[in-house]
Amino acid sequence: MSKRSTRRKHTPRRTCVACRTLRPKRELVRIVRLSSPGDEGAVVVDETSKLSGRGAYLCRQRDCWETALARRQLERALSVTLTAETKAQLREYAAGLPQRPATVSEGDEKQ
Repeated sequence: MSKRSTRRKHTPRRTCVACRTLRPKRELVRIVRLSSPGDEGAVVVDETSKLSGRGAYLCRQRDCWETALARRQLERALSVTLTAETKAQLREYAAGLPQRPATVSEGDEKQ
């Protein structure tokens, strides 16, 4: 056996701008300030993580999104001032996310 077969695959990790938790990149949602001509300065949710531009990451929890918007953490991370329309779009996206993740202890208490 070679050394290559025993190595674990590298998993990129990113930090949520709201709760500052380090997680695998795939577990977070990327928000991007677009840099392409014509769209410059627009902020969108990047589900594919492939759009070009300055990015920031948030957990898939509504609490983190509300915190990031209320404390302007997303604006600082993206170096942009969010418009009321953009904030509304981000809140609409966050409305579809869970409030907070269920933990094992919570599941045990319900039984």
